[in-house]
Amino acid sequence: MGGAALIVPRHVLGGTGYTAPSDRLNLAAIGAGGKGASDIRNASVDGRERVAALCDVDFSGSASRSVEAFPEARRYADFRVMLDSEPDIDAVTISTPDHVHGPAAAFAMERGKHVYVQKPLTHNIREARLLTEMARRQRVVTQMGNQGASNPLLGLVQGWIDSGELGPISKVQIWTNRPVWPQGYAMPGPDPSAKPPALDWDLWLGPAPYRPYTPDLHPFNWRGWWDFGTGALGDVGCHLIDIPYRTLALTYPKDAECSVGTVYSQMWTPDHHPEGCPASSFITLHYDATEKSGSPIEMTWSDGGIRPAHPEIVPPDDDIGGTNSANGVLIIGERGIISTNINDSSPLMPRLYRADGTVEVGPQEEHFDEPEYGHQRLWVDACKAGFGSPEHLALTSSFDYAGPMTETVLMGNLAIRSYMLRRERDGGNFEFHGRRKLIWDGQATRITNFEEANQFVGRTYREGWAI
Repeated sequence: MGGAALIVPRHVLGGTGYTAPSDRLNLAAIGAGGKGASDIRNASVDGRERVAALCDVDFSGSASRSVEAFPEARRYADFRVMLDSEPDIDAVTISTPDHVHGPAAAFAMERGKHVYVQKPLTHNIREARLLTEMARRQRVVTQMGNQGASNPLLGLVQGWIDSGELGPISKVQIWTNRPVWPQGYAMPGPDPSAKPPALDWDLWLGPAPYRPYTPDLHPFNWRGWWDFGTGALGDVGCHLIDIPYRTLALTYPKDAECSVGTVYSQMWTPDHHPEGCPASSFITLHYDATEKSGSPIEMTWSDGGIRPAHPEIVPPDDDIGGTNSANGVLIIGERGIISTNINDSSPLMPRLYRADGTVEVGPQEEHFDEPEYGHQRLWVDACKAGFGSPEHLALTSSFDYAGPMTETVLMGNLAIRSYMLRRERDGGNFEFHGRRKLIWDGQATRITNFEEANQFVGRTYREGWAI
């Protein structure tokens, strides 16, 4: 008798557009404010799916928007308590600061939950590799929140590359105006008296070493400190690097080398704040040739507003990349150059400059029916279709892709942290012994020519948070 009800047509039960309760996902948000508010809203597909629970360390801030949107969702401060108390949750969005991405995703996947994790996928390379492997082992549907990966205009860029019009491609230049938050100075001192009453500071710290409440970290400026954030690369690297990484079918880089901007607060004595990200950096990575590139590739990244010069074939009055040349990607071949903007929810603004002087311009404005190119909705549809389904395999940033790509992004940060290493010499001077090209063994996930740099492949976790 019970089985007979399952074959009653849905329109008989609930009218046109009705979704049977058994066909709705039970969703939960880990991090319900800021980007988390739009992630869980988009994943709910205008109420098509059920938001069963919300988790945040402070519901008095922007997370209150999610409470208003989903008043029936139960609220938690600790995602571990939520997931162990709500066995019927099918899938979670994870939109916390970077340092919690890995532990939260691992905890959820261990319990068989599908996961959508904001970019960068993880705080460090080791976590990215672990999550990639865990997603396959647990057979869960995954997506990283670099929503521009689902922008259909990437197909135009891919078509230009696949056509061979650029000839062998040997160089990629990427740049950004980030950081647009305070970065490059000493960590502010603690002030427990300033802690907002509703904030659970200990849970916000999560896997990071304990420190008393420090103002101006929560909810956003944590990005510039290595205990919590991943700097400019972590903020937009998964949007910018995604474009050449995807269209050129890159794999692990062979090496990484960097330099960073130096700040002098006093004569002849450079400031040294290894606990935080620098105000600007320049990264160089090398890749083996792929079928798409036809040549070995040198990729450069610059942040802090430093950008490359106009290539000769780009008219001097044209922006490179996006508006005002603030962010962008140049894919450089023997016979032409592709220029694009950052690929988040900004217009991609693709342009192809040929060596013969002709130019092909893609749409410079974008108008799509779904928010963020349907990136969250596509993940939800894949969760419902199941692991290994066509919908799952069609996702643009499942961990099979997003994990290795995130490793490339985080290689830049590994190089920066190695660059900042120093040891004192006799006489009180310092030697910066990590300022070298780092040779990377991608399969073994380790630097082969400078052992001390391998401390930055992973991290040390506070008790109760290790993965």
